[in-house]
Amino acid sequence: MLRTALPLLGLPLAETEAAGEPTKEPGAPGEPPPGLALFRWQWHEVEAPYLVALWILVASLAKIVFHLSRKVTSLVPESCLLILLGLVLGGIVLAVAKKAEYQLEPGTFFLFLLPPIVLDSGYFMPSRLFFDNLGAILTYAVVGTLWNAFTTGAALWGLQQVGLVAPRVQAGLLDFLLFGSLISAVDPVAVLAVFEEVHVNETLFIIVFGESLLNDAVTVVLYKVCNSFVEMGSANVQATDYLKGIASLFVVSLGGAAVGLVFAFLLALTTRFTKRVRIIEPLLVFLLAYAAYLTAEMASLSAIIAVTMCGLGCKKYVEANISHKSRTAVKYTMKTLASCAETVIFMLLGISAVDSSKWAWDSGLVLGTLIFILFFRALGVVLQTWVLNQFRLVPLDKIDQVVMSYGGLRGAVAFALVILLDRTKVPAKDYFVATTIVVVFFTVIIQGLTIKPLVKWLKVKRSEHHKPTLNQELHEHTFDHILAAVEDVVGHHGYHYWRDRWEQFDKKYLSQLLMRRSAYRIRDQIWDVYYRLNIRDAISFVDQGGHVLSSTGLTLPSMPSRNSVAETSVTNLLRESGSGACLDLQVIDTVRSGRDREDAVMHHLLCGGLYKPRRRGTSKYAQAHASFPPLQPVRRNSSLGKVGRGTWQCTCLRRPPRSCLWTCRQAGTRASHPWRAWPPRPVPRPRL
Repeated sequence: MLRTALPLLGLPLAETEAAGEPTKEPGAPGEPPPGLALFRWQWHEVEAPYLVALWILVASLAKIVFHLSRKVTSLVPESCLLILLGLVLGGIVLAVAKKAEYQLEPGTFFLFLLPPIVLDSGYFMPSRLFFDNLGAILTYAVVGTLWNAFTTGAALWGLQQVGLVAPRVQAGLLDFLLFGSLISAVDPVAVLAVFEEVHVNETLFIIVFGESLLNDAVTVVLYKVCNSFVEMGSANVQATDYLKGIASLFVVSLGGAAVGLVFAFLLALTTRFTKRVRIIEPLLVFLLAYAAYLTAEMASLSAIIAVTMCGLGCKKYVEANISHKSRTAVKYTMKTLASCAETVIFMLLGISAVDSSKWAWDSGLVLGTLIFILFFRALGVVLQTWVLNQFRLVPLDKIDQVVMSYGGLRGAVAFALVILLDRTKVPAKDYFVATTIVVVFFTVIIQGLTIKPLVKWLKVKRSEHHKPTLNQELHEHTFDHILAAVEDVVGHHGYHYWRDRWEQFDKKYLSQLLMRRSAYRIRDQIWDVYYRLNIRDAISFVDQGGHVLSSTGLTLPSMPSRNSVAETSVTNLLRESGSGACLDLQVIDTVRSGRDREDAVMHHLLCGGLYKPRRRGTSKYAQAHASFPPLQPVRRNSSLGKVGRGTWQCTCLRRPPRSCLWTCRQAGTRASHPWRAWPPRPVPRPRL
């Protein structure tokens, strides 16, 4: 088992095993039994996990050292420092052992290092921003990747035909197209590492990063199709093979998305029933997300798209179902795993470049590849952006296009794919490996070092890391309803119309199916603010020695002061009495900030003047209301009293009698909102 695990982890086999020498077992026939040993060195039994832990420890200590100086990290991205550290460590190992001991193995990268990074990106990706720019993201990911792959491969083949590439590079048109398919895709790991430190605006970041995630399907299909054509030979390729290659693009991308959504549904449905076993909630999140990745990889689908869609599809429901402590555990564990994987990837990239036995140099191929990927990337971005700006409400300006062209970084995905090439089928593999290493180092180090000064010089709009206030949320939803209403009026079923229909479907079916009833009730932000204000008021009552009224109407006994009582006593009393409120006094901030005051004012304003948005469809009661003229006002007593259900209704808000009468009395507009009988009775016709 150790013999199979070491190559997978990118670690060397033991010297005795590599040489094929048989290991001697204690107590073999013909040998005296060994005596009792006070100390035994068992390095080979713990070699694999020990080396993995040691590499992660070295990487973590290196990150601590990097961040001791703020000037260094502000000028040089962390990914560049890690690659340079890998080069130094690889050189030390090569000088001591006289050979390269450690490499970035494709199996290690695709099965262990890449999944946590993609899961972290998909789970915490702003879904609203992603779907608002989905058209642009798909355009750059599909059309842009196809454009870059074919133009780069064809240009390199033309460069060879004119004699600028050495004759020793034995590659044909299919070989160069295969190399163009793996070198043209934007890498999500490199983009995430560099762009998170630059802090460009959210729209620019989501377009480039979304492109790097979704172009995986195009890259996988092009790589597999071109590799199959190279193995078959250009003379044996039929017309049906090209059609199969085009069809496989849709199968790989849509199949990966379907696998991710299925596991997202299972994860959300499973977390609905974990109320009594909170301890396994974080484990379920990681297990089912990783199962989605492995399932897509097993079926030869896009595993990156699968885990991205799994994270996007399940976060809303999972966050509502699991507890606050589980959400915190999921967040920090996911961030830790992604950070460790990203650190190990860049270090192993630097270490792998030291092994000169796996690559061969050709200046024409290297320089031509660098020039072509930069030129065709910029040309493709300009052409695609010009087309997209004809349909975008907020067009992408020239500065955004410059940053998008310059931000097309390549990384470990290209290196892992070029290592997987078969040297017997692709004789120029060593030259492709050297070119890929140079491209990765150039994009990560040179472009990573210069992109931050470029963004400052161009005065690109930066991101604003703050959660929107209740007032901003209200205006955003208002504009959504207005735009959806405009599309209804003009008869155009556009993006806002379909998003409104999806929200109605989600509210009516999915949320009620995938969320617990208690979580579904308090998921609205207005109710969340109302709940937080009530909890803060309850804490202030406890401080003053008064009575606390919980959300279920439970009245707690009087307490002298919170300072003299344990902080968990309020929570324990509420839990023992069956209350739905759970107070964590160390999490709730009792000091009111400016944001809290603004949310409180907006909440009270909404309580007094909020009305329902436009109705979806017309019920029989609404048809009856529209068919008959309003009746005369009916006098009611000033007290609430007992009003039969469905008997009386206010003419202004169409709400149940108690809440509507209370709202009208609170607003001071009782006279302008008369009551009438419901359902309305037909008005008798006058006799002639």
